[in-house]
Amino acid sequence: MVAWAAMPLVKPLRALRYDAAKAGPLDDLVAPPHDVITPEKKARLLAASPYNAVRLVRPDEPDEAAGMLADWRETGILVRDEAPAVWALEEEFAGPDGLTRTRRGLAARVRLEPYESGRILPHERTFEKAKDTRLSLLRATRTKLSPVLLLHEGAGPERLARAPDLEAELDGARSRLWRLSEPAEIEQALERIQGRLIIADGHHRYETALRFHEEEGSEETGYVLAVLVSRDDPGLTIFPTHRLVSSTPPELDGHFRLQPLEGGAAAAVAALDRLPRDRAAFVMLRPEGAVLALADQPGLDTVVVDRLALEGVSFTASAAEAEAAVASGRARAAFLVRPPELADVEAMALSGERMPEKSTYFFPKLTSGLLFSPLDE
Repeated sequence: MVAWAAMPLVKPLRALRYDAAKAGPLDDLVAPPHDVITPEKKARLLAASPYNAVRLVRPDEPDEAAGMLADWRETGILVRDEAPAVWALEEEFAGPDGLTRTRRGLAARVRLEPYESGRILPHERTFEKAKDTRLSLLRATRTKLSPVLLLHEGAGPERLARAPDLEAELDGARSRLWRLSEPAEIEQALERIQGRLIIADGHHRYETALRFHEEEGSEETGYVLAVLVSRDDPGLTIFPTHRLVSSTPPELDGHFRLQPLEGGAAAAVAALDRLPRDRAAFVMLRPEGAVLALADQPGLDTVVVDRLALEGVSFTASAAEAEAAVASGRARAAFLVRPPELADVEAMALSGERMPEKSTYFFPKLTSGLLFSPLDE
C-alpha cells in the first residue's frame, strides 16, 4: 500500500493536450462535462470538429473513446507535456444578473482520499448509475478527461500579466490557462491552497476515480484532475437546479403556506428571491398555474422538495426551460427553488451530511478538453 499520509495532497501533472496546429482552434475542440451534454448539444459539438472532446467525454461506447484517444495520441492530435506543471486558470463569464465575473483557480492533480479522512469533503448525494457509466469510461481510457471543482481555504492564484498559454470559449465562458512549470512558481502556487477541500462540482467524477483507485491500488491511479478555487473567490457563482416531474405532483399538505402566483417563471423566481432565508420555499408550476409554497420549517429548498418523494424527476438550471416543459406537456409540473449559498455548502460538508442530488450548480461548469490527465504519472 502507498503511504498516502506522507505524500502531498496536491501535485503538478504532465498534461495531455491538443496540438492546435493539427487539431484546429481550441474553441472547436472543448466541451462541457458529461452531465450537462444534451443530445442536441452533443450533435453541435460533433459537427464542430472531428476531434472535439465530446467524443471522449460522452462517447457511444467506452471502448470507442479509448480507441480514439490512442489514435489521437499516436497521430499527434494530442501531445504530452514532458515536464510536470500546474496551471493557473481564469474563467470570464456573464452571471445570471448579466454582470461579467471572473473565477480563478489552479489546475493540478489532487490525491484521492476517502471522505472519512476529513481532508476532502462532499456536500451532495450522487446517482449510482451515473457513476457506473463513468467507471466504465475510466477503465477503458485510463485518463481523467474532466476536472473536479474543489474549494479551498487561502488565496487563489495571482493574476498573470503575460499572455495565456491556452485560451478557449465555450457557451459564453472564456477560459485562459497559464502553465507554471518552474519549481519555485509551482511551490508558491501550491502554498496558497490551505485547509480541507470541499467538492463543489464533480462528485460523480471524484467518487468514480476513488472507486477505480480502490480496484487497482496503485500510486498512478491515486490522483484526480482538479481545479482548486479559493472559497473567497469573488467569481464563485451558484445557480439553482430546478426539478421537473413526469408524474402527477403530490398535493401540498398543511406544512406549507400556499400563495397563488401570476406572471410565469420570471415572476416566480423574483418572488422566491424576495423571501428571507429563514424558511425553505419553492414554487410549483403546473399547467393550471403557479403556487408559492413557504415551509413551516427552516432548511434548504431542495431538501424540502426532496421530502415530497417526487417521481420521474429530471433537472434544469433554467426556470424558463422548466416553464416551457410544463407548458408543452413534457413535464407534469416543475418545482423552482433558490440556489444554496456558499455558506450552506460549507456547513453541509463540514457537518458530514449531504444535500439531495443536483442541489447546486456552480456556474460555469469547468470546460473539458483543455487538459487531460493520463494515469501514468
